[in-house]
Formats: sequence, C-alpha cells, structure tokens
Amino acid sequence: MIEHEFTCPYCFTNVSILIDVGAPNQKFIEDCERCCNPIEFTVKIEGNQVVEFDYQPIGQ
Repeated sequence: MIEHEFTCPYCFTNVSILIDVGAPNQKFIEDCERCCNPIEFTVKIEGNQVVEFDYQPIGQ
C-alpha cells in the first residue's frame, strides 16, 4: 500500500488515500475523509508507483 495525496473536488481539502500496488489497473469509489462525499478514482500502477491518477465527484 502506498499513500497518495489529492485535493477533494467537493471541499477542496488536501487529503490522502491508501492505494494497493498489487493491482495494476484500479477503479473504485471512496468517500472523502473530511466531507464524506463519494469520489470515483481511476488509478494505474507500474513498478509499485502510481503512474496515472484520476478522480472525479460522483454524479458529475
């Protein structure tokens, strides 16, 4: 697992999530730890590093 920081698209707070480096292509939904709104993440992992990281609010 690695920690990756991003800015919440709802509350604009800098927060972080833990990403499992065991799966090369991931798509998942997780709530912001600050405002609890759902965010959809799309992540690509290569060599235990995040090479693509995209996120968007749900329903937009």
